[in-house]
Amino acid sequence: MENGKLKFILASASPRRKELIGHLRIPFEIITLNVPEESEETAPVKFALEIAALKGTAVFNKLRAENPEASYFVVSSDTIVCHNGKIYGKPRDRNEAKDYLLSLSDRTHSVFTAVAVKFVHQGQVDEFSFVEESRVTFNNITDALMERYLDTGDSLDKAGAYGIQGPSLTFISRVEGDYANVVGFPLSRFVKESESFLRMKFPQEVSWLNLF
Repeated sequence: MENGKLKFILASASPRRKELIGHLRIPFEIITLNVPEESEETAPVKFALEIAALKGTAVFNKLRAENPEASYFVVSSDTIVCHNGKIYGKPRDRNEAKDYLLSLSDRTHSVFTAVAVKFVHQGQVDEFSFVEESRVTFNNITDALMERYLDTGDSLDKAGAYGIQGPSLTFISRVEGDYANVVGFPLSRFVKESESFLRMKFPQEVSWLNLF
């Protein structure tokens, strides 16, 4: 470990995940690679886990090739919206965004976020992953409200064609579960999982946050 510290790498360009990880008040670096987000999995949980792992593994392998002696804690994530077994990713355009929102209007859907962590220290590689689910209910989205929301452009870079922390709050009536999970990263669950994992690796450390 350089200066006795692990290198925390966030393998995501999402400004929302950057902001959430920033709440930990630890140093981290953002590194991303252009990895095709494709999977043959149709089950939502398995799909999200596979995509999250693909993103993180690509960055992890690149870092290890560049500096095999360093210690890395690479975190990657994928968020999907699911209703009646159908996965709603990021819409390709305004028309698809509208179709997504119409399908979710006046209904309750699930938001799954998969988090994958790949870790290496002193040549020993390990990993863990988990999936968090939240439930979101929309009111009926009227035509006028739909057009005003689509005009904001907020829907185009988000799974399910909406971001909970933006103007979509005009039609979101209820959230069950972790709000941050719907934003794109289940921070409190990540804290618990990381603490449990790193305490096994470094039992002498008072707080896992001090490792970074």
